[in-house]
This record gives sequence, structure tokens and C-alpha cells, in this order.
Amino acid sequence: MTMTRARLEAAERAVLAPFAAFADASRGRVHDEGESRYRTAFQKDRDRVVHTSAFRRLEYKTQVFVNYAGDYYRTRLTHTLEVTQVARSIARALGINEDLAETIALAHDLGHPPFGHAGERTLNRLAHTIGGFDHNKQSLRIVTELEHRYAAFPGLNLTLETLEGIMKHETEYDLPDDSWAPDEKASLEAQVVNAADEIAYNAHDLDDGLRSGHLDVREVARVPLIGRLLDRLEIDPNAFGTRERYVLVRELLGLVIDEIIEHTGERIEAAGVRDIDDVRHHRVTLVGTGAELALELAELKRFLYDNLYFHHRLIRMTRKADHILERIFLAYCSTPEMLSPDVRAQADALGLERAVIDYLAGMTDRYAGDEYARLFDPTSLT
Repeated sequence: MTMTRARLEAAERAVLAPFAAFADASRGRVHDEGESRYRTAFQKDRDRVVHTSAFRRLEYKTQVFVNYAGDYYRTRLTHTLEVTQVARSIARALGINEDLAETIALAHDLGHPPFGHAGERTLNRLAHTIGGFDHNKQSLRIVTELEHRYAAFPGLNLTLETLEGIMKHETEYDLPDDSWAPDEKASLEAQVVNAADEIAYNAHDLDDGLRSGHLDVREVARVPLIGRLLDRLEIDPNAFGTRERYVLVRELLGLVIDEIIEHTGERIEAAGVRDIDDVRHHRVTLVGTGAELALELAELKRFLYDNLYFHHRLIRMTRKADHILERIFLAYCSTPEMLSPDVRAQADALGLERAVIDYLAGMTDRYAGDEYARLFDPTSLT
């Protein structure tokens, strides 16, 4: 039996919970176009995201450690894939739309600049006269304006449900765009991606910090959540190796995912939500852990913030990133004739500073370093 779009949509209606986002009830796209014969609207969105240049560039953008620090550390791409896996697992267990959750997860960091959050802070500072820089808004600009793949419209023409998920992406490091339906909560699929993002970066930043030696497991064991896990797993911090690190991170992920599924299910039932409109108009976010685990995860975040993200070696890289991006920005704004013709065309349409910020945001770590050398190293070819 061939699974046509109609059959896929019927399968959603038969299997998913009533409060899920259903592809056949999508709010549609900004620009009218026909849908696929063998993909739902959300599956079509997913495929369009994966085939963007912005998605491919995530492979060479910083998560915590700069891309060329080592081959085994997470990049912005591997982070995105881990968020996607976690989001699909939670969505499946809750009976909501895996395809939409996957699509939002794949798109949620498209707008991240090189050098991680350090790069974002620099671009926000450099762009202060033109409204600043925020990677959520940049992700939206990429999928609605900056990717040029279709003659009939700019961007990717994604469904409004996917765009909602991008603009309402919210974690400790990500603020939603208040101009996007400020009185509505996001769909459960989008809320799941928000939770999956936090789960993933807590676990994999801990993993990378331990792998790199920037974190000492004996210090991490003082965080109550980690100490309890180590005791339960009978792992001795004084005899901690690669296998033990894998086990610890895997069990941390499993513990948090299980609690989110169980606690969210209880919240949904208690709230009495019947459909996606009830979700959007519910007074609080429905997806999350219980209060006790939330406090423990907040304590783990504080530990990572103090001991990993502000490790002296990472601060050195942050300073380098700021210097590289600022010098390139000032050079191009002072001498726009050095810009390539396509960026100059963008400058004519959007203004010089915004075009340069877009150009910088699209760079990978490696490309930004090479561009710096082309501009300022007299021995480098231009």
C-alpha cells in the first residue's frame, strides 16, 4: 500500500492525541502552493530545512568548544541532531506530532552565528543601532527571507506551525519573539523542543566538559543531581573513565526525559486540554519536569555556567571571537567596496550594517577565521 499524503494525514488522526498539531489542520503557508503527494505539510517543512545552506553550515559552528578545538566535541549541528532525537522521543510518548517536533528542532538554531553565544553577544553589540541581533529572529529571517531557493517566493515558505515553533523557542539562553502572538503559548510540539534543547545541552555540555578535562568529575559530584546519579550507578569519581562518562550522561538524559514525559502527561490531564487551541490558550507551559527536578537541573546549569562556560580557556576563545567579528564588521562597514557583489546587493536592499551582520552570522567558525586572515594578514591571499 502506497502511503499518500491523505493516508499519512488519516494515520495522524487515528494515532495522535486530540491536542496534537495535525498536518491536515495546518494554518497554512504565507504563499499559496500545492502540497506534496507523499509527504504531510510538516514533513515537507522538515525536508526544506535539511536542504538549506544554513543547516549545513551548523557543522562548523561552535556549541561550547570552537569547531577546530577537536573532532569529538559537539558542534551546533550535532547539538541540533541531539535535540531532534530527544524531541522525537518525548513527542512520540506524549502522542503528539513527531514530524512537527522534528522540524522545529532541526530549524531552531539555523540563525546561530559563529563562535556560539559569544558570537551572538558580539553581533548584538555591533548591531545595536539597527535593532540588535537575536538568533531566534535570525532563524526566522533565514527561512522567510535569506534562503533563496524558489522563484515564486523568498525563503522556504514553511507552515505557520513551524514558524511559530521557531519564534516561540524559549530556554534560559533563548527568548521568544513577543511580536509573534504574545498572548498565546506555543504548540506542545514547540514546547517539547524547548525542553529538549535544555536537556540536550545540559547533558552534552557536561559530557564535553568532562571529556576535555575542563571539568573534574569529583567537583561535578558535588552537584546533588549528579552525586545522586553517581551513587545509584555505583560509579567512583576517583576511578572515572570513558565508559563511566558514557553511562553517567546516558542515565542523566534518560532520567530527565522520563520525568518530562510523566509530568507533562499529568499536567495535560489536569489541565483538561482537548485540542491545540486549548494548549495555546492555557495559562502556563505544559511541558516540563516537576519542581524538585527543575531546581536540581537549575543547580547543574549554574555549575556549568561557573565552571565550564567561564573556564579561563573558553574566556580566551570568547575574547578572540569578539575581536575577529568586530574587526571584520568595522572593516566592511568602513570600506564596503571590499564586499562581494552579492553582499553589496544585500546592502543596497537592507542597509549596509544589516547586510554585514547577516554576512557575519552566516559564517562558520573556520570561515570567519579565514576571512579575518584575508583582510588583515598581509601574507594571506585575498
